[in-house]
Amino acid sequence: MYASILVPVDLSEIEISQPALDKAVALADLTGALIGLVYVRSLLPVTFMEYVPPSFDEEQQGDCETKIAAVAAGLKRPAGTVKSAVRLGSVYNEVLDEAKKIHADLIVVGSHRPGMASYLLGSNASTIVRHAECSVLVVRNPMAKA
Repeated sequence: MYASILVPVDLSEIEISQPALDKAVALADLTGALIGLVYVRSLLPVTFMEYVPPSFDEEQQGDCETKIAAVAAGLKRPAGTVKSAVRLGSVYNEVLDEAKKIHADLIVVGSHRPGMASYLLGSNASTIVRHAECSVLVVRNPMAKA
């Protein structure tokens, strides 16, 4: 059924990602799929560049790789069946690129209840749903606030 499942993870709001992670693990257990986790770092505005140390990008990348590796290690999956990546850019573009890279046939994305900003501007989850070349499962956390 599924051979490769991608789960975008927001390291700053892991409670939104957790139900998606749980669902991906359950699906992977049924199908033997590999799970790919991806976290997308935001681009730092150029105007802030003079205020950060030269090693800022490398430090942020390393910190995020450590955090997402911890999330991956916390999943109850056999060794070698979970991979993780940290990318830099816009969330939906990088998620869709990572899905192509790992040949994902399913993206499992967590989402909070839509609020007014989501209705007017659209959310990352809705953009991923509209533009993905594979199936997308949106998992809502009923306890998360908009």
